Amino acid sequence: MTTIRQRRVGKGTEASEDQPSDEKNVKPDGKILSGSTGGKLWNILSVTLGGIVAISLGLLTSVYVATLHENDLWFSNIKEVEREISFRTECGLYYSYYKQMIQAASINQGLHGLVYDNKTESVRTINILERMNVYQEVFLSILYRILPIQQYLEPVYFYIYTLFGLQAVYVIALYVTSWLLSGTWLSGLLAACWYITNRIDTTRVEFTIPLRENWALPFFAVQIAAITYLLRTHLQPVQERMTLVAVFIATFLFSLTWQFNQFMMLIQALALFILDCFDMLPAAKVTWLYIIQMSGLLLVCVLQFFNSMILGSLLISFNASVLIARKVQKNLKTGNLPNRIGKIILHVLLVLCLTLLINKFIKRILNLESDEHIFKFLKAKFGFGATRDFDANLYLCEEAFGLLPLNTFSRLSETLLFCVYVFVLFLMSVAAVIVAFRNLSGSNQVKFMEKLEESTITLKPDAAYNLIHTVLFGCLALSTMRMKYLWTSHMCVFASFGLCSTEVWKLILKCVHLYTSQRTHVIKYSIPIIILLYISYKFWPGIMDELSELREFYDPDTVELMNWIKSNTPNTAVFAGSMQLLAGVKLCTGRTLTNHPHYEDKNLRERTKQIYQIYAKRSPEDVYRILQSFGTDYVILEDSICYERRHSRGCRLRDLLDIANGHIMDGLGENDPDLKPSLFPRFCEEIKKNLPSYTMHFTRVFQNKTFHVYKLAKHK
Repeated sequence: MTTIRQRRVGKGTEASEDQPSDEKNVKPDGKILSGSTGGKLWNILSVTLGGIVAISLGLLTSVYVATLHENDLWFSNIKEVEREISFRTECGLYYSYYKQMIQAASINQGLHGLVYDNKTESVRTINILERMNVYQEVFLSILYRILPIQQYLEPVYFYIYTLFGLQAVYVIALYVTSWLLSGTWLSGLLAACWYITNRIDTTRVEFTIPLRENWALPFFAVQIAAITYLLRTHLQPVQERMTLVAVFIATFLFSLTWQFNQFMMLIQALALFILDCFDMLPAAKVTWLYIIQMSGLLLVCVLQFFNSMILGSLLISFNASVLIARKVQKNLKTGNLPNRIGKIILHVLLVLCLTLLINKFIKRILNLESDEHIFKFLKAKFGFGATRDFDANLYLCEEAFGLLPLNTFSRLSETLLFCVYVFVLFLMSVAAVIVAFRNLSGSNQVKFMEKLEESTITLKPDAAYNLIHTVLFGCLALSTMRMKYLWTSHMCVFASFGLCSTEVWKLILKCVHLYTSQRTHVIKYSIPIIILLYISYKFWPGIMDELSELREFYDPDTVELMNWIKSNTPNTAVFAGSMQLLAGVKLCTGRTLTNHPHYEDKNLRERTKQIYQIYAKRSPEDVYRILQSFGTDYVILEDSICYERRHSRGCRLRDLLDIANGHIMDGLGENDPDLKPSLFPRFCEEIKKNLPSYTMHFTRVFQNKTFHVYKLAKHK
């Protein structure tokens, strides 16, 4: 088991601070209204200062997470094998391809090894570039090879520093989005500070460095910033074209770096669809965004050798359906309120039916089943019937795929983020409902329009998009904890925008009959500054303590196992075991695997379920036959799985296998009436007794406190 040991001695680091500025002389499109030289100079100075603060905060965040990573593992002092073991589960698998490309005799040979890979899945040759999103590892390895930095920087540091550098891009994108929405860079400063002080809930990059989301989310944040700018009014044609290019590039990079891209962009497409139905966004820009999503994803599909999972994605089917439905229903946005509501209902039904039909057709043509486990999981998660499906239960029993814990909100409230967010969300939601009702009611209701204009209840397109975006991704985060990082980072943007927004405070003050222009400006600047001072006072000492706390990586059992494998097994040996451990085996030793953690393939899921029979109640002959069918030479058994206590009864891996095999689970508790006792004891326990029925097939060749390695006999 891995532990983090305390180190002696401590050291700190520092952060930066700044002050707000007024944006009253700047239009939403950035044009300067003031004709005076002083006004122009002030605007230039404000934008320059805001940009410097953004870059400084981005770089500061990169240094902060890099320092935490170093302090937590003592990464600079531990051995290479320990560094590689620190890349847990799928992180180790992804990093192994970067290492493979670095160690290849040439770039062409490295690429050939990825396209025709026969070491990731035994007795199969697979195309890694098709199956996995590892183009970032390929690009980074090529960059490392061609740059003259080999003498000064180890490959692992080039890799992790790149990802820590992307955190700077992430924070700057959040900062800019908030700045664009509110009109003042003070809002961006507050968003960045909230992101840093709520680090536990906004990022996990410092301990899961190669994870796909750590590559993708910075580009997603850039895309949101570009969309926010695109949806502003009065853009010049050249500005609009350049912004569309920026949206496309960010969308493409986001799609290229994460296998869950299609599901995130589907939620984004739903946000656009909802706003378009209520006439809250310019129709032409929405169309362009649909097209950009599809073209970006299809370009990734081409680069991934026409990956069928992308072609069969709901996003492609949904966007195509929306574009078709809009052509069919050309008069969607005309008529009175009942007429409009009726048309919207028909439009939604038409899009839904077309999406299902197109998606079903594509999947049947391509014989696509790669993503069926996701829909089984969703069906079981939301109560549409219990399931005994092993893959679905494997997800259901993982905490990361459960509901968002309530203590998340208490942590977010300590920095005032969640409190401010709920306040802003409520106000903006009320404004959105009123604006949507006004849009559906028709332009002939002059009195109603005039009354609304007097109360200044308006919602600009960029704010409307960010509102629906945060609501939908909030629902995703509440239902699936792993996805909270998509929501909490945007929460920082949305809350800071609301506090620094002239429109929000103008609305509040007019409702209580206290509105003046001067009072609005005083409040929109003073409250964010007070919150920044509060955050600095309360959390700066904690950050300093965190940076001064030194630990080190400590996992002697896994280190011993990896060293034994490298020294005592041939390079062509095939290893079976848990997905998580085998990713480390591939990275540290280069040996061939039977299975691995990249679960987006039906054949691999079936293979993994078969390999996991080593933890089920099966006969030694059955287990031996299964392992032999995958060309296994060695099998690794882990006590932490065989005698698992981390999960409750019914969610332990051995329980999931028992249920899937129709066997009664171990321990006290209820069982489904149709489950039967197994004829055989649990394999991982019984094999340790060295009974003849086991020793004729398996010979123990390595053992420590955590792992047991058995070599398979070679029977004719």
